[in-house]
Amino acid sequence: MSKRAVLEVIALGVEDAVAAQAGGADRLELVTDMAADGLTPSAATVAGIRRAVDISLRVMIRPADGFAAGDVHRLADTAAELREAGAEEFVLGFLDADGVVDLAAVERVVGVLDGCPWTFHRAIDRAADRDALRKQLDGMPGLDTYLTAGASGGVDEGLSVLLAEAARQGQPGYEQHLLVGGGLRLDHVPTLLTAGVDGFHIGGAARPEGWEAPVSADAVARWRAALDAV
Repeated sequence: MSKRAVLEVIALGVEDAVAAQAGGADRLELVTDMAADGLTPSAATVAGIRRAVDISLRVMIRPADGFAAGDVHRLADTAAELREAGAEEFVLGFLDADGVVDLAAVERVVGVLDGCPWTFHRAIDRAADRDALRKQLDGMPGLDTYLTAGASGGVDEGLSVLLAEAARQGQPGYEQHLLVGGGLRLDHVPTLLTAGVDGFHIGGAARPEGWEAPVSADAVARWRAALDAV
């Protein structure tokens, strides 16, 4: 690898954030309510974590379980509040009932973000047509990353898709950074690195004692060592 692979860790609060940074994380994804697969954290949580660590933070904009945008005006207000709390990077992704990207909702939020970098999250793994979604979003201001497992069932199911998309990096719709997460395990890492993937996202893997326990700095350090060793 010509550059260090990015390790992103899910953080629910300050304790998680501090442990993840201590273990070698490059970036945090800030969320709340993992029972709903990660929703928007409070502005107070964002501000507290921003004071506690100095690595990059990407803040989730997701009002409810699922990938429907809901009230677009509320989404825009939420994005503005998070920016006021110090957020400068974001995570979002909205689909309509047919599994097609909700461009109106995405464009409204991205307009409020005003050029801030953002990740389109695992809504892509529920899209009716992944390739079409990427091409529809191509050129969207600030979009620099796709978080994906390659399939809704996780990396085991989606590995072949991930390898195919890694091979297309740089093509139209595939210029963005590929960040792999969702059922990701350490034994997936060598294959993904060899294919050119250099972004890895972990949540439960950073918490050996489960989601009720905080991030383990030692667990994050094991991932950091594995990414740096190959």
